[in-house]
Amino acid sequence: MVQMTCSSSQSENRDKAVDCIEKAASRGANIVCLQELFNAPYPCQTEDHDRFQWAESIPGPTSIAMRDAAKKWGVVVTGSIFERRAHGLYHNTAVVYDTDGTLKGFYRKMHIPDDPLYYEKFYFTPGDTGFTIADTQFGKIGVGVCWDQWYPEAARLFALRGAEILLYPTAIGWLECDKAEFGKSQHESWETMMRSHAIANGVFVGAANRVGREDSLEFWGGSFVYNPAGVLLHRASHDSEEIVVVECDLGAIDVQRTHWPFLRDRRVDAYGDLTKRFIDGTGFGA
Repeated sequence: MVQMTCSSSQSENRDKAVDCIEKAASRGANIVCLQELFNAPYPCQTEDHDRFQWAESIPGPTSIAMRDAAKKWGVVVTGSIFERRAHGLYHNTAVVYDTDGTLKGFYRKMHIPDDPLYYEKFYFTPGDTGFTIADTQFGKIGVGVCWDQWYPEAARLFALRGAEILLYPTAIGWLECDKAEFGKSQHESWETMMRSHAIANGVFVGAANRVGREDSLEFWGGSFVYNPAGVLLHRASHDSEEIVVVECDLGAIDVQRTHWPFLRDRRVDAYGDLTKRFIDGTGFGA
């Protein structure tokens, strides 16, 4: 998990991320996850039409840099990009490159928030790829993006498609007016939700978050990895750049799932109502 600050220069951020990939590889990493929209300042604190100029096509400069770094250092690389798909059509898109530079994963962020300083609905169209899996040299990976990480349905669908590792490039932080009263509980809620994905699905879960202040947001870092039993393998600091490297024994997945057989005991015949927006008190879908 690469946790880094971002400057106003897209080329500098891109070069910094590539340098972090090299450093992670030199420490033995096989899979490197960059944070959400890592090549620029987080664009969504305001609704600014000029910021659509930050977007790029895929392939484009950022995805090509990721591809080349993956191939050069023999690692799997993922992260999210502000994608220009067509005129007036933009996505927050995660790509996964395998160790030979092959594009193995392509996922457009499904859940798009609209909150104070997170005006993502202005910029991003909801994804239409489904919950895709990247079958890489070092494991089967499901990559969601930030707000996706709050949805157990998404994590489950990644797992049901064979994901062994769930990775979430993230940009989550504190609003200055909220931090003193709610900051601790907000952070704990985030991590608890992600830990539950690991336990409920018997997979490794990792989040790579931004760090540092950008305009009115203080990104809280805290990048982490949990194993399939919900044991914390590492948590980064809240205020410093860091490359989190942990060992993930994929053999632990079968051990965990056979001891805690949640997938075996699912009542798939009884879950049809999950496709409804809400169910009223009478039991009829609304």
